[in-house]
Amino acid sequence: MIKKFDPRLKARIRKNRQILNKNIDNFFGWVKGAKLVELKECNTQEDPVRPELNNEFRTGYGRKIYGVEYQGEIHAVMCFAYTNKIPKSVDELKKLSTDAFLQSAMRDQSGGQIAIAYTVWSKKKGGGKLIVREVFKKIKKSNHLNRLVTLSPLTEMATKFHARNGAKLVQINETTQNFEYKVL
Repeated sequence: MIKKFDPRLKARIRKNRQILNKNIDNFFGWVKGAKLVELKECNTQEDPVRPELNNEFRTGYGRKIYGVEYQGEIHAVMCFAYTNKIPKSVDELKKLSTDAFLQSAMRDQSGGQIAIAYTVWSKKKGGGKLIVREVFKKIKKSNHLNRLVTLSPLTEMATKFHARNGAKLVQINETTQNFEYKVL
């Protein structure tokens, strides 16, 4: 026995499906127009990972801040350090990035060979994944960077975020953990 739906019910279902699809497109539509930009500073109080690090630290020797910008507003932020070794702590990150910067100043101005992402946050749904993808593209295009590694806190949230985005766990340290994204 086959039941037939009332034509009005079918029409209502079709209309709701169209509305739902439109709302999903609007929800993630901002991602298509967003671009990666280098920032001189960021609001450190918005950083849920390392709010104790000031802008001087974030833009010091061998360190940069990148953001995803859409319609003049920053929706996601990622802070990097360029080193030649994988750090196990923020203090070691500062030393290794300064050392790599000073070594490169004597040579070719290229900085360290490993990009260390030590904090990332998003103000809008999809922003974290987008900034990881955009930074990944930037690293692939660079001549001197051959690795993208994180200096992440020992939290389940960080572990899940990196696992979902394709990173592999490199090591677990006393207060941090390192994940690596494959750069081909």
